[in-house]
Amino acid sequence: QVQLVESGGGLVQAGGSLRLSCTASGGTFSRYTLGWFRQAPGNEREVVAHISAWGGATGYADSVTGRFTISRDNGKNTVYLQMNSLKAEDTAVYYCAAGRVWTIVPGLYDYWGQGTQVTVSS
Repeated sequence: QVQLVESGGGLVQAGGSLRLSCTASGGTFSRYTLGWFRQAPGNEREVVAHISAWGGATGYADSVTGRFTISRDNGKNTVYLQMNSLKAEDTAVYYCAAGRVWTIVPGLYDYWGQGTQVTVSS
């Protein structure tokens, strides 16, 4: 069983930056694909970015490409999401997730954090 805890959310002005962190415990962190997802009120949960087990591959949603960067430190059991040039439409609850397959489908991830709120004021 893997436990995931996100941190780093908050309120920021449009154009600003935030860095989210997600630290895992209870499993072999380096075996998992990790993803960042977000969900805004009334919307479905959507992938933001994902990274392979050893960090050799990454993927991004079109809406964040060039602005967000996902990275991981397997020695610290932590995955990061650096978010730059934030826009009001980035406002959502952000979740990290761990899974055994390389996918952007939320339902195929096995473990989820509790989420952290990101609010971007325009």
